[in-house]
Amino acid sequence: QVQLVESGGGLVQPGGSLKLSCTASASSAFTFSVYAMSWVRQAPGKGLEWVASIGHIGSEPTSAYADSVKGRFTIFRDNARNILYLQMNNLKPEDTALYSCARPTSNWLEPKYFDYRGQGTQVTVSS
Repeated sequence: QVQLVESGGGLVQPGGSLKLSCTASASSAFTFSVYAMSWVRQAPGKGLEWVASIGHIGSEPTSAYADSVKGRFTIFRDNARNILYLQMNNLKPEDTALYSCARPTSNWLEPKYFDYRGQGTQVTVSS
């Protein structure tokens, strides 16, 4: 059974920063370091939006970002501890959403489908 647990959300003023974490359970079915991983978000009344992904192209670590967060968010990981991170800077009210980590099933550079997703952590950007 794969379990993804997010933390680090909260209330922050516009222009502020937050760092989200996602801890993955270790199991024979899920070797965290092997897989590309993503962050996604869902605002109230809206669909799931992909935010960022991290993986490899060949042996080269690679990350990808949605245009809406490019230059403000950074995705990174600690494979030894099975933790995925999302550093969010210069937050805007439109970043308000429930943020989850997820494992993409294909095309991890801009994924649409995920086979595992955590429960999420709420980020609210408001003055």
